[in-house]
Amino acid sequence: MCVPIMSLVGEHCALQSEVFMWEELGRAFCLMLVLEGIIPFLYPARWRRLVASLAEVTDKQLRSMGLVSMAIGVGLLYLIN
Repeated sequence: MCVPIMSLVGEHCALQSEVFMWEELGRAFCLMLVLEGIIPFLYPARWRRLVASLAEVTDKQLRSMGLVSMAIGVGLLYLIN
């Protein structure tokens, strides 16, 4: 059952699901920031070396790493849902 958020104005369930989506997206973004901050916080020297070594990687290699990372993320989301 869907309960409208703004029943006085006559809004429908679409508004509620849209608000929920943005809340979930915000939570996911915050969690991503927390997870990405763990390694630099715990191991700053190693993180600095890793970032320096990434500067030497070609654009094609970097794009490939990004594509693989996105594919793994999409695959995991598919398995979870």
